[in-house]
Amino acid sequence: MSDMGPIMRRRFSKARLMIGLLTGLVIAPDVNAPAYANSAFDTFIASVRTEAAGQGVSEKYLAALDTLQPEPEVTRLASSQPEYVKPIWAYLDHLITPNRLILGRENLGDYRQYVDGLEAQYGVPAEIIVAIWGVETNYGSNKGSFQVLQALATLGYEGRRAKFGRQQLLAALQILQSGDVALGDFYGSWAGAMGHTQFIPTTYLAYAADGTGDGKRDVWTSPHDALASTANYLKISGWQRGIPWGLEVALPAKFDYSVAGLDQRKPASFWRARNVRAAAGNAELPDRFGEMSLFLPSGHRGPAFLVTQNFRALLRYNTAPAYALAVGRLSERFSGTVPLKGIWPTGDRPLKPNEIFTLQRFLRSAGYLIGDIDGVAGRKTIAAIRKYQRDAGLIADGYPTPGLLTHLRQKNQLKN
Repeated sequence: MSDMGPIMRRRFSKARLMIGLLTGLVIAPDVNAPAYANSAFDTFIASVRTEAAGQGVSEKYLAALDTLQPEPEVTRLASSQPEYVKPIWAYLDHLITPNRLILGRENLGDYRQYVDGLEAQYGVPAEIIVAIWGVETNYGSNKGSFQVLQALATLGYEGRRAKFGRQQLLAALQILQSGDVALGDFYGSWAGAMGHTQFIPTTYLAYAADGTGDGKRDVWTSPHDALASTANYLKISGWQRGIPWGLEVALPAKFDYSVAGLDQRKPASFWRARNVRAAAGNAELPDRFGEMSLFLPSGHRGPAFLVTQNFRALLRYNTAPAYALAVGRLSERFSGTVPLKGIWPTGDRPLKPNEIFTLQRFLRSAGYLIGDIDGVAGRKTIAAIRKYQRDAGLIADGYPTPGLLTHLRQKNQLKN
């Protein structure tokens, strides 16, 4: 089969492919099956096949590439990630529900001895480990229904995630060859994240752990392996034992918001000098938390948080700050209500993706580095907004609003 061209290889039916994978036999192509018409995708798959073979993946597992086609639903979902599209308060309400809290407390009880052991070994609190499980898959009830290879091939074929998709597809083939999962069980999210706590393939290969001692790292069906893998990954990502992910803080009147942002790390003494205090109990900030950044997920009118190195460890799991906040807040809620003192500005109208796209164009035209113009208010765009606001004499909270878009549009019209 190695002498066949990419289109001929892809004439195999899925059933014939599965027989080959299960038996190790090379099966003759079905000459009556219609060839796929997407020659550009075929060329992409052929190049992946060649690269994977060079990495030592055998023909038996390379055959899994032969029936793949782009999945339109993956492309659609990749352009509308809820961490960046939903308002932060709606995103948190979606993840921190009464049912998820009940199930989380039940799982903490059911796995208490095991997760306490993980906490002792890795230094990551049991509540954080279980919160990630809850946020990622609702404790294993929604691990994803996409074929991992198909999802990653779709992402790797074209678009802004092409480099990521190709890299993860190559890693997924390595996982398949390892024997930790069978092709028929190789399912995950649209982004190729897998198992109870949603590891992407490269992260799985590097950091997944065998929590049961059976010689396999089964994050798909074993919560023990998945939870151990999560604890191991957070520790390696810089989780520091004995300090929180962050805390809500109260800011004084006329606060200088230009010091906000995840890119600015300051010791507790810096924040104390600016009269920043814990929102709960108005307590003074302790030095043991290390350097912290001021995080304003909904701008200066919403709740404010000082986040620690452990928040950054959560960002290694998912780069969206909203995600890290959801995990932190869910972990706190397992033990009680823990209400926020600040109030979300739910009356504000968040910008739509097409409006953020326009805002990004104006920012770039004005000379501010924003990363990709993609309609997503990511960390680079937030940093650019803050710089623009500071230079324009506005409150520099980095928050994209309709008013800011109007300000940029008017300035752009004056320039033209």
